[in-house]
Amino acid sequence: MTLDQFPPSPAPDLRIGLLGSYGGCNTGDEAILKCVLSCLRAHRPQARLVVFSRNADHTRTHHPAADEVVDWEGVPQKPMLDTLAGLDLLVLGGGGILYDGEARRYLRLVRAAHERGVPTFAYAIGAGPLRESDDREAVRTVLPAMTEVVVRDEESRLVLEEVGVDRDLTVTADPALLLPPEPFTEQMMRQEGLPLDSRLVGMSVREPGRAAEKLDEDDYHALLADVADFLARRLDAHVVFVPMERQDVRHAHGVLSRMSAPDLGRILHNSYSPGEILGFMSHLDIVVGMRLHVVIFAALNGLPVLPLPYSGKVFDFARRTGAPALVGVAREQAGLLLAEVDRLWDEFPLRQEDLKARVRGLQERARETCVRLGDLLDSLDGGARAEHADLSLFTPGS
Repeated sequence: MTLDQFPPSPAPDLRIGLLGSYGGCNTGDEAILKCVLSCLRAHRPQARLVVFSRNADHTRTHHPAADEVVDWEGVPQKPMLDTLAGLDLLVLGGGGILYDGEARRYLRLVRAAHERGVPTFAYAIGAGPLRESDDREAVRTVLPAMTEVVVRDEESRLVLEEVGVDRDLTVTADPALLLPPEPFTEQMMRQEGLPLDSRLVGMSVREPGRAAEKLDEDDYHALLADVADFLARRLDAHVVFVPMERQDVRHAHGVLSRMSAPDLGRILHNSYSPGEILGFMSHLDIVVGMRLHVVIFAALNGLPVLPLPYSGKVFDFARRTGAPALVGVAREQAGLLLAEVDRLWDEFPLRQEDLKARVRGLQERARETCVRLGDLLDSLDGGARAEHADLSLFTPGS
């Protein structure tokens, strides 16, 4: 038998790294990781997926789709860099990771990948604020060398252009728009002490940030307590605070303690997966939220939602879904805020179909990121595995 009679060897499986704010610190980031892993599995079922995590044990436990998990904070650099050098592709993000104090840290690894000849893809990342010189320089010098950069909103594109990034930037949408829901059962409701026969208002609170930088913390909590009390009375409802990070619990207690009817408030205390939090939204009637992914989850459930904008990403999502796009909150404007909530509730039946259509459009934009990543994978292995791509596996509710 001659050499040309031997069947060709199958193309080797790709080793693909994922780098983001992963490791259990934030439910929204964990939702993003689940969606990016699902995208990669849809395109390359046999690829070896390597996640760089802030907490490897958490990621191994909660993301079985990852084949390998590597700590990248507070660990010796050589083993991590050796892992990086063995990749065929490094995926940065998704999510909001290019901001002051953090951008330079993520991009240090991206630069190291480039030095080792590893191509890189930015998966619907968020950017800003970027005011610190070290972070701006890292963004300005590293992003142009990436194979492709996809951002999740116009705000991020504008931030990167202002910094001086000189390259094409594609705008899609947040990856978590494609998260499948998981059941939040009646038993789980009872365990949280939530009524099954009452309207429920969801609230997401965090530190004030830029949305209320002129408010001290007590006034900030009192303002949100006014909103919670108003909705409890207006709708004859209970208010449920939905923490997305550990620190959110403290702020939820701060708001609850200032409510005139604290007996109508509850805080979710148990630990839930992103899909379960998305499933919990189906029990709610209206949502007021500062956390972007609570706002996204509410929109996915077709709920009236009032975003309280602490950053441009929330303002941008509000604009894209047609929700009220407030530019900030102030104690003396409590009346205006309550009037906005009241109007949202009254007018929502007239615009519910518009919201659903806008969300479907955003889901298509989110899916576009996955398609673009698939095109890059085809170019890396010559299309040898393109026949495996089945994006029907990567659809909401699958």
